[in-house]
Amino acid sequence: MLKRIVQLFFVLVGGTLGFIFIPELIHILNFGEVPVWVTNSYAGAVIGAIIFFFATFWLADYIVNLMKLLEEAIVRAPVTDVLFGTMGLIVGLIVAYLIGIPLNAINIPIVSTVVPIFVTIFVGYFGFQIGFKKRDELINLFTLTRNLGKKKEEEVDPSVGKQLKILDTSVIIDGRIADICKTGFLEGTLVIPGFVLEELQHIADSSDVLKRNRGRRGLDILNTIQKELPINVEIYEGDFEDISEVDSKLVKLAKVSSGMVVTNDFNLNKVCELQGVAVLNINDLANAVKPVVLPGEELKVQVIKDGKEQHQGVAYLDDGTMIVVEGGRDYIGKQIDVVVTSVLQTSAGRMIFAKPKLLEKAL
Repeated sequence: MLKRIVQLFFVLVGGTLGFIFIPELIHILNFGEVPVWVTNSYAGAVIGAIIFFFATFWLADYIVNLMKLLEEAIVRAPVTDVLFGTMGLIVGLIVAYLIGIPLNAINIPIVSTVVPIFVTIFVGYFGFQIGFKKRDELINLFTLTRNLGKKKEEEVDPSVGKQLKILDTSVIIDGRIADICKTGFLEGTLVIPGFVLEELQHIADSSDVLKRNRGRRGLDILNTIQKELPINVEIYEGDFEDISEVDSKLVKLAKVSSGMVVTNDFNLNKVCELQGVAVLNINDLANAVKPVVLPGEELKVQVIKDGKEQHQGVAYLDDGTMIVVEGGRDYIGKQIDVVVTSVLQTSAGRMIFAKPKLLEKAL
């Protein structure tokens, strides 16, 4: 069907060109005595249509394949890319039309007919490229203009804290995001990108048992969030074909949508901070809500295993915080009272150093 449409287009173009130029071409070339009907404009239209129709037998397939490739590229492209590219193309065509008005007024045939066509093609192309490549800056410009157009308000903007929260694979597999959503501390809309779902599906289909279980757990968590929790969840179907890494795609999506990345990944956290993207780290939240323990406080713990240093024992609080007990090796498997001596905050979490209360009393 598409091939027939291309052939019909060629026939119409050939007929139009033949109607305009073939009689003049015959007159300029001066073929001698030719039948009068040949120099007729309608005959020229027929000749031009026939010539272009035969040309379609080897041109139509190339044009159809090119159109299909273009269609696939547009379908795969994110909506924002297509939207801003189209806007740039429209602006470029308007500018080309305005440039073509004075050119059409010139009586030189080439300038008034051929040049406007090239101007339309080139200016339209550059308009599309500008709209496509400057889409992030245009989004920020529209946002800034909208904010400047608002009247000054003393009260707090109700939309603050309700921007998009973009989930990455690690935070979905972790599962604590569902509990946080259940408490109501997380506001706004949760966005689950399609490329994150694909990565999660690959993990769930892995031949490794551990990875497969983690992937399936992540899918179960998403199902729980979407169906059981009172929070808005959206699936982002777009993709960034020019970017291969999922983390880089997340950062790009956060920039385009002015959203926040929700993650457990330490490296992704640092990348977001370097690129000026807002990020919520579940591990930071977990560390922030752990009970505060000060030196001198007494705790009752059960020593589980040896420590790294000699005579050390290791115990854990209910939230998983490690307690290193000096001289606690002799109490492995027993519950004892300890006194906190110091607290160390590391990137892996909080570590507490203590000594048995019996030793404290002995001193």
